[in-house]
Amino acid sequence: QVQLVESGGGLVQAGDSLTLSCAASGINRRAMAWYRQAPGKQREFVARISITGVTSVANDLRGRFTIARDNAENVVRLNIARLKFEDTAAYYCNTVPPQTNYWGQGTQVTVTS
Repeated sequence: QVQLVESGGGLVQAGDSLTLSCAASGINRRAMAWYRQAPGKQREFVARISITGVTSVANDLRGRFTIARDNAENVVRLNIARLKFEDTAAYYCNTVPPQTNYWGQGTQVTVTS
């Protein structure tokens, strides 16, 4: 049974940095990605990482978002630098492409002034 558990979100100030974690169980050796869903908007792709560590970040997020993985611990992390109000969203991890039944609860990031 696949389980993806996101953590690390919270209430943060604009300009701060934050690292989110995704602990994966029941799954291994898969390309993984982070997605986010802002209030009233559709879920969108944020960043992906291959099994070998090759990364890709959504065009409008490059320079502030960094994705990394620890294959030994089966954890995928997302570092967000210089947080902006528009980064407020629920952040989720999933495979590439995402599987409907893999979505977890997500972790909420709320950026304040």
